[in-house]
Amino acid sequence: MAAAAAAAPGVAPVRARFLTSKEEFHAFLRAGNKPEGQVRDDGEEEKKEEDKEKKEEEEEQVSSCQSEPPAKRVRAEDPGQDGENQEGAGAEEKERPERKRARGQNKSRPCMKPKHYEQSRLCPSVTQGSPGKCFFGPRCRFLHDVGEYLAGKPSDLGQRCVLFDTFGRCPYGVTCRFARAHLGDGHQNIVNAALAQQWEGKLLVRNNLSKDLQHRLRKRKFVFQKAEEYLRGLKPRGGDGKGGEATGEQEVSNCAAPQEGLGDGDSHECPVLQEQGGDPEAEALQSPSPRGDGVAPSIPTVGPLTDEDVTKLRPCEKKKLEIQGKLYLAPLTTCGNLPFRRICKRFGADVTCGEMAVCTNLLQGQSSEWALLKRHHTEDIFGVQLEGAFPDTMTKCAELLNKTIEVDFVDINVGCPIDLVYKKGGGCALMTRSNKFEQIVRGMNSVLDVPLTVKIRTGVQEKMNVAHKIIPKIREWGASMVTLHGRSREQRYTRSADWEYIAECAKIASPMPLFGNGDILSYEDANRAMEMGVSGIMIARGALIKPWLFTEIKEQRHWDISSGERFDILKDFTNYGLEHWGSDTQGVEKTRKFLLEWLSFLCRYIPVGLLEHLPQRINERPPYYLGRDYLETLMASQNVDDWIKISELLLGPVPPGFTFLPKHKANSYR
Repeated sequence: MAAAAAAAPGVAPVRARFLTSKEEFHAFLRAGNKPEGQVRDDGEEEKKEEDKEKKEEEEEQVSSCQSEPPAKRVRAEDPGQDGENQEGAGAEEKERPERKRARGQNKSRPCMKPKHYEQSRLCPSVTQGSPGKCFFGPRCRFLHDVGEYLAGKPSDLGQRCVLFDTFGRCPYGVTCRFARAHLGDGHQNIVNAALAQQWEGKLLVRNNLSKDLQHRLRKRKFVFQKAEEYLRGLKPRGGDGKGGEATGEQEVSNCAAPQEGLGDGDSHECPVLQEQGGDPEAEALQSPSPRGDGVAPSIPTVGPLTDEDVTKLRPCEKKKLEIQGKLYLAPLTTCGNLPFRRICKRFGADVTCGEMAVCTNLLQGQSSEWALLKRHHTEDIFGVQLEGAFPDTMTKCAELLNKTIEVDFVDINVGCPIDLVYKKGGGCALMTRSNKFEQIVRGMNSVLDVPLTVKIRTGVQEKMNVAHKIIPKIREWGASMVTLHGRSREQRYTRSADWEYIAECAKIASPMPLFGNGDILSYEDANRAMEMGVSGIMIARGALIKPWLFTEIKEQRHWDISSGERFDILKDFTNYGLEHWGSDTQGVEKTRKFLLEWLSFLCRYIPVGLLEHLPQRINERPPYYLGRDYLETLMASQNVDDWIKISELLLGPVPPGFTFLPKHKANSYR
């Protein structure tokens, strides 16, 4: 059996005594008891009653084998590679005549909105202790009667509130799902004055969107002085039939002499991706150049002369991004939230970056998009990543962030492969739109006081690498650093990262730092990557699968972490989530949602003590195996129902009618 497992390509080598079949694996989980000491000490009696109800529901499903969710089914290269029985494979073929590769996103997944969790919500004015000052007045649709609210409120999840225990006060009051820990007579919110005073005046999370700024953005009253100045310097190129060069704003002097011919005509290779509204050649923009035939138009100025006008910051005088050799946690959509970044910081991540934020949404003042920019006080080197397709919106957004938030660098996403972004000209599409790409980099660099970095892929098509042509241009345009993901857009994650090509690009990029990214899941992988001559490594999926990877790299060891230690990490994540998203019903369910998203990656980790040989490879599919205890086996399940079961150990029972499907199908196995 061990020999068969070792011979199967693309399957992780688990020791024979731990291997099992799919049916036995799920039967073990159905028959197993919950591990002692893993459930919250508080609320055990309530959980026992809930467990009985769940067992009755699960008994109805015992007759039929519990299949994997559609998003986790794996397309094998041949029928014998998926580790399943041949009969099961044949049944799947009959059900799905066209076996389509599971990749990308689950675009039609169910979405439960907050109002589904609570039919009747308490007015925020009551929660904040000022019911007579309701902002909505007579039009308010929320409840103002605390007794009526409590009659329909779901039962509390435990005896202790993490917000009250940590900060001495829970701002959610009676709506908190752990309210019994801090409610006194008459449903009054108790405050631990001594503990609350310790946190008074301390800003734990920065980069919040103020109501005043949001109002100015929505009313379009925010002044983009530097961006407008740069954009006025761009003019349409005459119809000479050739792709225009975008040489950028000449007023912002470079430390080096300007280079000739930065746009070398790559634009004619762009596959059908044109600007909106007509001929892309006619719409190509360039800045006035003193060495060309154009003359820079005079820009009228009004008002007194300021120090900023006299002493304009040159690129060489900007703050340097000194992160060579550091461990960089990649900006991860959905899963790279603030609580997850806190976990990674604790395990040794040096540099963190917020999730990809769409520049147009930021310019519109969308609260959900601005939430992606929030920075915890423990994130000492922190950046934000922007996605956009046009110089005007990206330059304005860069100036907006430069004036309103605290970051150490701003990153441009030129690596996003998803269709939603690519078809609009953003993400990977910018690699084929050299004119717009140059205008974006030069424009953002001209309005930022912090370093500008760029994240790219090897190219768009699978066997046509273009990064080595683009990297020298990015350096000339003024970027401080480039991160290269060793795959093309078409490859997504189903092929190994090309580290040989990353090494070539690192030489070409010098003296500009280049970070490599792709397939790092162990300290050996990290060591091999650093030997390629890169300035540092960015870790993405490896951190999702095992966030303690940063510790392994720094201590140069394999950590055979126990299931109890892994469960404690999940406990910490839920506590951080309740701090960040709130301890009311909406906050609890938001924490659950992001926990489940993360569990869809965590289940791929195979404990060190179970492997036939080390290390585990990121693109090797875990076979069905029984762990050293029930919890270790439960964490290995790729079934959504088992992820929900883990979430219930931490956050109590799910609401009625709860459904979940992970955002990313994330099938990286060949």
